[in-house]
Parts: sequence; C-alpha cells; structure tokens
Amino acid sequence: MSTRTAVQGKAAHPLPLLTRWKTAWDGCNVPQIELADGFTRWLVISRACVFTMTIISGMLGLLIAAEQATRGAGSVNWFFGFLAIIGIMLAHASNNLLNDYMDVRQGVDTEDYPRAQYSTHPILGGLTTPNGLLKAAGLLTFIDFLIMLYLYTQVGAMVLVFAVLGFVLSFFYTNVLKRAGLGELTAFVVWGPLMTGGTAYVALNGMPLTTEIWALTLPYGLVVASVLVGKHIDKIEPDTKVGVRSVPVILGEERSKLLNKAIFILFYVIIVALVVLNYTGPGVLLTFLALPYLRRSWQKYSEPKPKKAPEGWTVWPLWFVGWAMHFNRKAGGYFTLGLLVNIGWHYISSLL
Repeated sequence: MSTRTAVQGKAAHPLPLLTRWKTAWDGCNVPQIELADGFTRWLVISRACVFTMTIISGMLGLLIAAEQATRGAGSVNWFFGFLAIIGIMLAHASNNLLNDYMDVRQGVDTEDYPRAQYSTHPILGGLTTPNGLLKAAGLLTFIDFLIMLYLYTQVGAMVLVFAVLGFVLSFFYTNVLKRAGLGELTAFVVWGPLMTGGTAYVALNGMPLTTEIWALTLPYGLVVASVLVGKHIDKIEPDTKVGVRSVPVILGEERSKLLNKAIFILFYVIIVALVVLNYTGPGVLLTFLALPYLRRSWQKYSEPKPKKAPEGWTVWPLWFVGWAMHFNRKAGGYFTLGLLVNIGWHYISSLL
C-alpha cells in the first residue's frame, strides 16, 4: 500500500467544493485528496480529466447528424443523440476503471510507474479497493447496457454492432492491443468512427451512414490518437521495462514526436478536404483558430522534455501528452463550433 494512502480526515479541504471539482476535471488530481469529498475522489479515480475527448466525439456525432439532416439525410432525434453521448461517457469511465484494475493485477502499475505519479492511483493510493473498482465498473457497464438495449429497440441492430465493437476494443486494449503497438490505432477507431459515427447513426434514427459522415468522423479521431501517442512517448522507458510495445516504444521518442506533428498537419488537411469536397460547410474552417495552440504544442514537441515540472503543471512526469491535449481540446472545440455555425447558417438561409 502506498505511503499516500488516503484516509478520510476531519479537517476541511483547502479548496472550495466547485474549485475542487474543476481541478479534478482539468488535471486528474486535487491537492490533499484524502480530505476531498466522495464525488471529487471518484472524478480522480475515473480520470475525468480525459472525458472531454469523449464528450467532443459524441457532440461531433450529434452535430454531424444535424448538419447532414439539413442536406436531406433524414431527421435528427436529439434525445437519442444525447442518450448515446451519456452511454459513451459511461463506457469511457468504466474502461478507465478496468484499465487501472488490470494494470495493477498484471504488475504494470506500480509506485514508480507514471500512472501512480501524475495522479493518485485508485488502488495504490488507497482511494478504493480492487473490489471497489470492479463494482463501480460493473455498475457503469450495467447502466450502459440498459441504454444500449433501449436504443436497440428504438433504432435498430446496428446499435449493438457499434456498442459491442467499442466494448471489445476497450476490453482488449490493456491486455493485447496496447502491448502490440495497436493502442494508438484503437484510440483513433474508437473516438472517431465508433463514437462519432455511432452517435450520428443513433441521432439519425438508424439511417445508413453516408460517405460524408464517415469522412467527418476522421479528423477528431486523429487528434485523440495523438494524445495516446503523446502519453506513450512519456512512458517509453517504463513501458519498455514491463513489455508494453506501444508505437513510441517501437519508433523511439524522436520519430514518435514527428508522428504527432504529422497527425496535427493531417487533421487540417482532412478538414480542408472535407470543405472542398462539400462534405460539410465552411464553418469547420474555424478549426484554424486553434493554430496558436498547435504552434505552442509544436514548439514543445521540438524541444527536449524539461528536467522538472514547470510551475502549475499538474500531470508530471507526463509532458508530451499534456501538449497533445492542449491542441486536442481547442481543435475539437472549434470543430464543434464550426458545425454549429453550418447548422445555424442553413436555418438562417432557409428563412431568407
């Protein structure tokens, strides 16, 4: 058991409640976690700081469906779309819990492994027990199962295909895929075609997805994959020791940093191509407003990792993943805004 074992104390936490929640959401940790309320602790346990990627993937799917509906692809069921977003968030949380459980059981997560250093580990840090993690994951999976069954009855059998594929890839991620250099590709598929495409499918009441929709799922899936590449760059040495052959372990640090730069560029190449091909409206070009964030991330990928954490850096010893996420959040946010602009412009035009 870690020396940081969290024992619920009687002293007041130094941060106000809402600030505490925001801190856990933004950085996967809070100071003096042993004094935190239960909700904050579970935000940390479930690694809620990465849920933004899932929310963006789901929202993109819903808005892609809405935009395509303005082009004659059918009608949008917003309730089904939002229910699908809740489902993929629950699946993400459950997967995080199971990953931590399996990594401890297999000896990957230890006190000196980065997972237990950038954030209080659920088990090693004493926030919960292995059994507690399994129970929480089971509860989330059960709720997810009910959502899947409901959407299946309302939308069709393809709901099961999207859900089962996502579950299978997530289940085998820790044991097989991450160890075989396929973890980054898995992230691209899950957060791109499966999450975004699946949400679009549900929101369109089960209408077959067009080439345009499948193409629109690709850009954000790429920048999610870049986050995994960045994370695994940070973990090259410890991953090598425990036999995890991630893409950065295979390629090495410098070539992996070049890979992420290529992914950043490819994101914009695809965005421009989608507009030129008229798969979507020009509003998505708002993603170019994220270029200042890309420029800063690009700079960090062109420099060596600092020897110690800069002031305010919350996920040390991770570094490159933070800068991939720095761009990811802005690129995804502006992509979402761009789709909203496209939808809004259509409705305004229809009134003129």
